Amino acid sequence: MEPDNLTRVSEFLLLGLSEEPELQPFIFELFLSMYLITVFGNLLIILAVSLDSHLHMPMYFFLSNLSLIDICFTSTTVPKMLVNLQTQSKIITYKDCITQIYFFILFAVLDYFLLTVMAYDRFVAICHPLHYTVIMNPQLCGLLVLVPWIMGILNSLLHSLMALQLSFCTELEIPHFFCELHEMIQLACSDTFLNNMAMYFVTVLLGGGSLAGILYSYSKILSSIRGISSTQGKYKAFSTCASHLSIVSLFYCTSLGVYLSSAATHSSQSSATASVMYTVVTPMLNPFIYSLRNKDIKSALQRFFGMSAVLNKG
Repeated sequence: MEPDNLTRVSEFLLLGLSEEPELQPFIFELFLSMYLITVFGNLLIILAVSLDSHLHMPMYFFLSNLSLIDICFTSTTVPKMLVNLQTQSKIITYKDCITQIYFFILFAVLDYFLLTVMAYDRFVAICHPLHYTVIMNPQLCGLLVLVPWIMGILNSLLHSLMALQLSFCTELEIPHFFCELHEMIQLACSDTFLNNMAMYFVTVLLGGGSLAGILYSYSKILSSIRGISSTQGKYKAFSTCASHLSIVSLFYCTSLGVYLSSAATHSSQSSATASVMYTVVTPMLNPFIYSLRNKDIKSALQRFFGMSAVLNKG
C-alpha cells in the first residue's frame, strides 16, 4: 500500500442499525425521542444540583458531572445518526469519523472514571462519616474530576493519532451507527497490530482498573454496613448507594454485553444493536434512576418546578 493512499480516504459509509427502508422513520423517531429525553433529563439534574443549596455536596457535584458527560456522550453519536436518517445518507467524512472516535472514547472513559469516583465518595461517606467533610474537601473533589479529564484526553489522543496513521482500501463501509474504533481498524489495509494492542491494553487497564476500584469500595461498604446493629441503620446506609449501584450495574452489564455478544456471534450488526444500550439507553435512564430512588433529588426537582410555576404565574 502506498503511503499517499491515506490522503485518498475522504469518507466512510455508516450502515446504521438496519438497511430496511420501512424501518428508517421508526428508528429516526425512536432515537430522536431517546435523545431529547436524555438531554432534558440530565439537564434537569444539572439545574437541580446547581440551583438547590441542599445539593451542594460532593455526591451531587459528581452526579451533575456525570449528567453533563452523559449528554456529551450521547451527542457524540446520535445527532449524526439522525441527520443521516433524515437525509437518507450514510456518509461521514474521514475528518468527522476521527473526531467522533476521539470524543466517543473520551466520554466513555470519563463515564467509567466518574462512576469509580462516585463509588469512592460513597465509601468515604459510609466507612468514614465523621471525617467525610474533611476528606472530601472541594480541592479533592475538583481533582477527582480533573484527573479523569486529563487521562481521558490523553487516551483519546493516543487512539486518534494512531488511527490517523492507518491506510484504507476501497471497502469503507462501517457496519455501525457511528464511527466505532474497532470497526474502523477492521477496514484498514495497513498493519493494525499496534492499534489493536493499544485498544485492548487500554480497555483492560482503564475499564478493569475502574471496575476494580468500584468493587473494592463496595466490599468495604458492605463490611461497614454489616457492622451496623440496627436494621434501619443498615437500610439507610445502603439506600445512599442504591442509585449509584443501579447505574454501575446498567453501564457495566450493557457495555460488557456488547463485547460478549460480538465475540460470541462475530456479527457487527448485532454488536451495533447491543451498543445502543450503553451509548443511548443508559444515559437516558440515569436521571430517572436518581430521580426515583433519591429523595434529595426528588425534593429538589419538586422545589425547582414549584419555583418555575410561581414565576410563570407572576
